[in-house]
Amino acid sequence: MSALLFPRGGLLLAALLAAQAQAANLVVCSEASPEGFDIVQYTAATTADATAETLFERLVAFAPGSTDIVPALAQSWEISNDGLSYTFTLRQGVKFHANQDFTPSRAFNADDVLWSFQRQLDPAHPWHKLSLRGFPYAEAMGLAQLIERIEKLDEHRVRFVLKHPEAPFLANLAMGFASIYSAEYAEHLLASGKPERLNNAPIGTGPFVFERYAKDAQVRFRGNPDYWDGAPAIERLVLAITPEPNVRQQRLKAGDCQIALYPRPVDIPALKADPQLKVLELDSLLTAYIGINTRHRPLDDVRVRQAINLAFDKAAYIRAQFGEGNATPAVAPYPATLWGHDETLQDWPHDRERARQLLAEAGHADGFSLSIWTRPGGGPTNPNPGIGAQMLQADLAAIGIRSDIRVFEWGELIKRAKNGEHDLVFMGWAGDNGDPDNFLTPNLSCAAAESGENQAGWCDKAFDRLIAQARREPEQEKRAALYRQALAIFHEQAPWVALAHPKQFAALRKGVEGFVLSPMGSNNFARVKVP
Repeated sequence: MSALLFPRGGLLLAALLAAQAQAANLVVCSEASPEGFDIVQYTAATTADATAETLFERLVAFAPGSTDIVPALAQSWEISNDGLSYTFTLRQGVKFHANQDFTPSRAFNADDVLWSFQRQLDPAHPWHKLSLRGFPYAEAMGLAQLIERIEKLDEHRVRFVLKHPEAPFLANLAMGFASIYSAEYAEHLLASGKPERLNNAPIGTGPFVFERYAKDAQVRFRGNPDYWDGAPAIERLVLAITPEPNVRQQRLKAGDCQIALYPRPVDIPALKADPQLKVLELDSLLTAYIGINTRHRPLDDVRVRQAINLAFDKAAYIRAQFGEGNATPAVAPYPATLWGHDETLQDWPHDRERARQLLAEAGHADGFSLSIWTRPGGGPTNPNPGIGAQMLQADLAAIGIRSDIRVFEWGELIKRAKNGEHDLVFMGWAGDNGDPDNFLTPNLSCAAAESGENQAGWCDKAFDRLIAQARREPEQEKRAALYRQALAIFHEQAPWVALAHPKQFAALRKGVEGFVLSPMGSNNFARVKVP
C-alpha cells in the first residue's frame, strides 16, 4: 500500500503534501502524469490541466463552467461577413513568465501569436520539425489546409485569413493547442542549443508559473503576481499525481490534498456523507469508448467490429463502472445533450447469437486472438480499468474471441496507441469546445487516422466529406443535419464500442471556494481560495 500512497519519497512526500495543504497553498490529487509541458504536442486532459489551464493562455477563452467564448489575450475581435477573416486586437502590457535562464525583454505582442501558429502550420518554420510528437490537433483538424495566412497588422493586431468558412473556428482558438508562446523565449532556446526546454521548462502568460516536475509524483507551480487578470489567491499550486482513485480519496480525507479529481462514481454517496467534504458534479461533454484498430486484421472487417459491439454487455459494464444514474449509455461519439445528435440511432443490443453469426460470415467461426489495452488507476471515463477490461474479455470469450489484457501507464498507452500497436484500447474524450466537430474531426477523420490520433485508424471517405461540409456550413440547423448523416455511417461501420457519457465529479475539503467544474472536463485553479 505504501507504494500506492507515496509513489516517490515515501513518508517524506506525504509530510511535504501535508505541510503544503496547511499553508495558503492548494494541493490537488490528480489522476495521471502530464505527457510533457509543450501542450501543442499532446491531447491528454491531464496534460492540458498542467499546461493550458495553468501556464498558457489563448486569444479567447471559455467562461468558467460554460462553452461561452470570452476575451483572453485578445481583448476584442471582428469576423468578416463572408466568414473568411478574423481580426484580433491584442491585450497590451501582458507579461510573460521568467525562469532562471530567461527574463523576457518585452510584453506579449503579435509576434508571439504568429510564432505560436506558424510553428504548427509551416513545415519550413525552424521549430516545426523539433516537435517529437508532431502537432496532433493541428494535423487532425487540417489547419494547414484551412488557414490561408496570418497577418501582423501592427504590434497589437493580427488577422487570420481562411481558405473557406469554418463554423467552429473561433471556438477552436480557445482550445489548448492554440496556446500562445513567447517567440523571444523560443529564439533564446534555439540560439542556446536547448530547444528541449520548451517542453520541460515552459514559459507562458498564465496565472501560474512553472517551478518543477518530479516525474510521476508532483508538478509544482507558484502564483503569478503579474497576471494581467489579477494574481491568484493561492501562493502555490501542487498537482499530486495519484493514479489510484482510492488513494486520492484517502489523501483528501487526511487533508493531504484539498481537491481530489475524478472520484469513482460508486464512492460518491460516501463522500457526500462526510461532513468535512463536499462533492461537485456536472453533466459534462465526456465520452468513454473502446477504439477498434481497423488497421489490424480481422478488425478491418465491419462484420467483426459489429460482432464485438453485439457481444459486449454494455448495461452490465455501466452498472459496474458508474453505478446508478452516473452515466448514460453511448450510441454516438458525443452526448445527446449536444446539438446534432440523432435520437433515432438505436444502440447495439447485447446479442451473442447474432455476434457469432457475423463472425462465421466473416470466416472466423472458430474465433481469433487479439489484445485489450487499458491503463492502471482510473479517471472519469474509465473509473476501474481492470474490471472493465475483464468484462470485455469475458464477453469476447463467449463468442470465441480469445484476448489478453495489457496494462500501460497513461502516457505510454497514448503514445503506443498513436503508433497503432493495439487491437482494442479503452479510451475517453472530453469535448474541447462545445461543438460536435470536436468529437468527430480529432478522433474519427481521415486526417486524424493519418496522424495517429484516430485510435481506430478508421478512414471513411463519405463520413469525412460530411464532417468537412458541416465545418464549412454557417447555419447550425444545416450542420446538425449533416452530422446526423455522419453519425449513421459511424454507427453502421462500428469503429468504436461507444460505452458511456459519464457525469464529472470532484471532491473538495470544506472551505475550498472558487473551483468550478468545466463541461469540457478541464480543471482551472486560478480563482480557487483555500481557508
